[in-house]
Amino acid sequence: MHPGADAAVLKRMNDQIIHRGPDDEGFFLKDGVGLAARRLSIIDLDTGHQPLPSRSGNSWITYNGEVYNFQELRRELELRGCTFRTRSDTEVVVNLYEEFGLDFVKKLRGMFAFAIYDQKNRRLVLARDPIGKKPLYYSLENGRGLVFASEIKSLLQFPGIARDVDAEALDFFLTLEYIPAPYSILKSVRKLPAGHLLVCENGKATIREYWDVRPAEAPRDFNRAREEFLGLLEESVRLRMISDVPLGAFLSGGIDSSAIVAFMSKLSSLPVQTFSIGFEEKSYSELPHSRRVAEKFKTDHHERILTADIRTLVDQLARNLDEPLGDFSNFPTYLVSRTARENVTVALSGDGGDEIFGGYEHYLAQKLARFVDAPLLCPLQALASRAMRLVPPSELKKGAVNRSKRFSEGFANSPANRHFRWMLFLSKQQKYQLYSPEFMRESFAADLPEREPFRTYFERSRSFPGINQDLYLDLKTYLVDDIMVKVDRMSMAASLETRAPLLDARLVEFAFSLPPDWKVRGSTGKWFFKKAMEGILDEETIYRQKEGFSIPIKNWLKTDLKELMLETLSEKRIGAMGYFSYPAVRQMISEHLANKENHAHRLWALMQFHLWSDHFGGN
Repeated sequence: MHPGADAAVLKRMNDQIIHRGPDDEGFFLKDGVGLAARRLSIIDLDTGHQPLPSRSGNSWITYNGEVYNFQELRRELELRGCTFRTRSDTEVVVNLYEEFGLDFVKKLRGMFAFAIYDQKNRRLVLARDPIGKKPLYYSLENGRGLVFASEIKSLLQFPGIARDVDAEALDFFLTLEYIPAPYSILKSVRKLPAGHLLVCENGKATIREYWDVRPAEAPRDFNRAREEFLGLLEESVRLRMISDVPLGAFLSGGIDSSAIVAFMSKLSSLPVQTFSIGFEEKSYSELPHSRRVAEKFKTDHHERILTADIRTLVDQLARNLDEPLGDFSNFPTYLVSRTARENVTVALSGDGGDEIFGGYEHYLAQKLARFVDAPLLCPLQALASRAMRLVPPSELKKGAVNRSKRFSEGFANSPANRHFRWMLFLSKQQKYQLYSPEFMRESFAADLPEREPFRTYFERSRSFPGINQDLYLDLKTYLVDDIMVKVDRMSMAASLETRAPLLDARLVEFAFSLPPDWKVRGSTGKWFFKKAMEGILDEETIYRQKEGFSIPIKNWLKTDLKELMLETLSEKRIGAMGYFSYPAVRQMISEHLANKENHAHRLWALMQFHLWSDHFGGN
């Protein structure tokens, strides 16, 4: 809803995201309201054109994603007298709105970002799925109206959208390696949080939450809980296998993706197509594990070693990301997506298992911290942290040295940071040294503020017991604003749709009902998930040490990407941008190249911000 909406602007905005929907495009423009859509055809290939009207013709929808229970919802609407012209889930969603009003969104199981224009009430409704799998950016700049899109690059085609960098968002990025909603890297642009609606009517925009996971009564019987979980997981996989085009699965050989492949194989009459990516550095490659699982389930397996031109790929992916993101695993995510797209249009993934069942090492660290943070032991923490800084980093992906150094860095952060102490990549003191005096003075009045973007989530997390508090925080922050961003942008860059059965809202709600000691038991993470998969997966797949979907970036910055790092973070460029102090950057580069410290995360984040600026012209 904007007085500046016109056909030429809509066309330019739509052209920016052709990769999200190369199969079709469409437009709606009336009374100062414009909708545009790009379509990746998955269901109802012939009649699912968008924007699409409701049965009455009153409401129009533009829609990205899939609603997996649309067949059930369609039957419900038909019993109420609704007739349909297409077989698409899109038509179900828009008619569901007309039948149930704003509460309709609570009925949807899927991943989605959509806009519905209600002509009768002059109302525009934006919605984002509960877990935030699909992105939705908007701008209300200057109070002239609402502009929205799946990606920032589309918004920047709209006249008057300013490109000024949000200093607070930049500070969050350098601290966390991602930018939490509702912030974006631009002052003029916000993200709609996951599980929220934005309703614009009568010249006013309001945002309301429609979904959140809540504490529930914990199951007491393991066997009954296992049976319920396996039933939910099978249903979730089955719903995500509904497609009119070929589909497959990402397979790393870990428990999450292997569980998805196991159920896909059970439900499919044909061999499942599986896809894996590997690296020449053996400590980073998981191909032997994925091959073992592929052989067990007799999949049609495809794999590729990462041999692309890394430097070219870095620049390409920076543009696809739209915002700076420090997550190294965007490389393999893009390459496995591109490999899959050569054979299928949809791929199921194992995303979400760590965040809902307790798979990350920092959950173990958090358990230990409750003991080690005792006042009498705090001096030992400081001593251990200083000692570990003297040990040079290892070139291996993981191992005793790298784990110990990361663990000691976490203890060096204040216990007041609680859960996030293990996920901070720049401390407040380090940022004082990194930021230029001019940037500090102009943006923070020379003193970094004490602000908490996650206060609401911290408060809600207290209603959960034990480690479920930390899982809730990751579900609402790291998962949605890092993992989901990475997976969506990298798969969409290859025009591939990815679906995550472990992140079905009903399955997530079940997982948060489980007792904390069913998540992390002793030193075993994902205890319940692992026990539940016994007899379905082999024990080596279930109980092997977690590796993570990462790349040897710390080594590449000394070899393949050294020249790009030195160019991107040169004294001339750092000075021209004005955000950072070059001596601090130079010291990090020098220590990293000399193998005195592993500054890969910090240097990569700085590179990502400068590469983003090259593409999008932030000031």
